[in-house]
Amino acid sequence: MLKIWGRRNSTNVKKVLWCAGELGLSYEHANAGGAFGVVNDPEYRAMNPNGLVPCIKDGDFVLWESNAIVRYLAAKYSNGTLFPADPTVRADADKWMDWATSSIAAPFRDVFWNVVRLPVDQRDDAAFRKGLENCTRLLSIADEALVGQPFLSGAQFGMGDIPLGCFAYSWFGMPIERPALPHLRAWYDRLATRPAYQTAVMIPLT
Repeated sequence: MLKIWGRRNSTNVKKVLWCAGELGLSYEHANAGGAFGVVNDPEYRAMNPNGLVPCIKDGDFVLWESNAIVRYLAAKYSNGTLFPADPTVRADADKWMDWATSSIAAPFRDVFWNVVRLPVDQRDDAAFRKGLENCTRLLSIADEALVGQPFLSGAQFGMGDIPLGCFAYSWFGMPIERPALPHLRAWYDRLATRPAYQTAVMIPLT
């Protein structure tokens, strides 16, 4: 059976849990990381020497890195739905997955931590404002891409929607001033109707 390690409030772990839910996979979940510890145990480090989450074991196969895990699960179990058979469609989905990680993650962290995770007396207003400015600029790129299609993956939901979709729940859930970005909002509203998204992603922000 598939086993997934990671704390549920981690954006990267949410990607994997959401993907598994979309695929209807049975799996065992083990909390790890943050207050749960585990990641520095020798047994865990033998699987993931980075000491980070998520990590999966599917039979005898061990894999870490959230986007790699999503791609693997989608390729193995989705029968061409989440993982498109057409190389050009798949490459476009890959693009959005990597973009969310390489471009959005860092400025988003500055916003999220200074709104949700840090005590008020430890918050950095300058970092928050810079992060908000950069997130707004970057998310306008996704908003523009969604003008002519319902999903970042194209005509149907796919793996390309998963990384940014995890950030989107927090983005629209935090008490911050946001630009309208109507196409991004409509895309998020479509995601929010999906049962697997509701279960894995739409949990209290912590």
